[in-house]
Amino acid sequence: MSKQPKGSTPGPISDSHNTSDLYARETRPTSSLDHAATTEPCEATGSPVSASQASSRDERSLYSRQNNDKRSIRHQDGVSSADPEGGNNDVTLSRTKSTIGPDGEIYPEGGVRAWLVVFGSFCGMVAALGWMNTIGVYESYLAENQLADYSKSTIGWIISLYVFLSFGAGLVIGPIFDVYGPRLLVLGGAVLIMLASMLLGVCTEYWHFIVVFGILGGTGTALVFTPAIASVGHFFYAKRGNATGLAATGGAFGGVIFPLMLQDLFPKVGWAWATRIQGFVYLALLIVTVLLVRSRLPPKPNQSILPDFTIFGQLNFALVTIGTFMMEWGLFAPISYVTAYSLSSGAMSTTFAYQIIAILNAGSVFGRWLPGLLADKIGRFNAMLITLFLCMVSSLALWLPATILSATDAREDNVNTIFGLTITFCVIFGFASGSNISLTPVCVGMLCKTEEYGRYYATCYCVVAIGTLTGIPIAGALIEACDGAYWGVALFTGLCYVLSMVAYTIVRVRMVGWKLSAKF
Repeated sequence: MSKQPKGSTPGPISDSHNTSDLYARETRPTSSLDHAATTEPCEATGSPVSASQASSRDERSLYSRQNNDKRSIRHQDGVSSADPEGGNNDVTLSRTKSTIGPDGEIYPEGGVRAWLVVFGSFCGMVAALGWMNTIGVYESYLAENQLADYSKSTIGWIISLYVFLSFGAGLVIGPIFDVYGPRLLVLGGAVLIMLASMLLGVCTEYWHFIVVFGILGGTGTALVFTPAIASVGHFFYAKRGNATGLAATGGAFGGVIFPLMLQDLFPKVGWAWATRIQGFVYLALLIVTVLLVRSRLPPKPNQSILPDFTIFGQLNFALVTIGTFMMEWGLFAPISYVTAYSLSSGAMSTTFAYQIIAILNAGSVFGRWLPGLLADKIGRFNAMLITLFLCMVSSLALWLPATILSATDAREDNVNTIFGLTITFCVIFGFASGSNISLTPVCVGMLCKTEEYGRYYATCYCVVAIGTLTGIPIAGALIEACDGAYWGVALFTGLCYVLSMVAYTIVRVRMVGWKLSAKF
């Protein structure tokens, strides 16, 4: 097939052809890699070797192709852009540095439409994950007011059910996204979040909060969170860490704004109207998300929407899932209880104790973006391991000593030390843990093809969600077992990050060995 002369206007392209494939065929030189790119790296090969050998071989092959096949080109050509909702292909002119992924798919790596998707995802994260990052304020307020007669571990089940559904519902939502695209999913999530935030103000009984916040709120958050993050990966490959990090920064931004807003509104308008005002802010943000978030790859109506548990047979994927499980198991304990700990420490005022979660989330604003930017330079797993190390050290070397001091009779003599350790912990842990949300998707994405990403990510988080369901009640039970002290929670958090580091390290060593300079 002849090429268009340089500078000419591309002619019409038949609807029966996939423009991305056509462009890839015209620009990619013929090599043995072309044949390799047609293999299915995420499926069993049928080879007579053992399952573990096949898994390791396929995963190494995928990584090799990702390194060797990332050929970037500067172009001004017609690039196909499939509308998943409308099913139409249109050709647009753009000047961007596109990347050809290991599967031959072209990733724009920028352009107006791509960055609008990132912005729409950012707005969705402000609402969905911003709400999630406010759970510490909710837990402390409910424990002192509507649910004062319940133990911390009992109240923790409300929060943990919300977090469980926020991640666990992705088991179904991810495959549906792969088949039908994000539009209806995000719209449904926006409706549920609005409904939950408006009904929250009239809740008075324990089961009210279980249904409204735990079930409605958790499902709504999942319907926004999963497709919003997955859509970004349809437009970026080489810059996926940076783009996903920018989108995920919205959750940390919401985690700063909403706790401060609620602290100001509670004494002025009360619980009911404070949560309703929060809901109106969600409405404005989610309208933007519904309008802007979309996928680029065409939908696959004939593909199954059932989760695929067979992919756990791939050892690297199983290890990443275990590492993420331990990471999320530890993550939500401090997010849920750092405000309650600050109130009980005697080292700060009630007003400042309610602001402590905002300080943690302020660190997370930079922690969700900068590690993603770094990940594109040094490798996604390398960046993840650095941040996991910081989470472990901040928990065991800063928060644990602070909780031990605050539980002793000499805490009045160590107020400044407790205060300093707590603030330093919140800043460092907030920064490092921010990548727990932004880097996990891109690490999972390194183990599969883009069109299967929703299925892989959802299957991973169906297991991780069990950790989010049990982690917060376990932390509450540890507080009761330690006679109201929080050193058990700090130790639990630190040990979870130790185990998470071990799992991610094993995957890295399996793929690139012990060489520290290897990019992975």
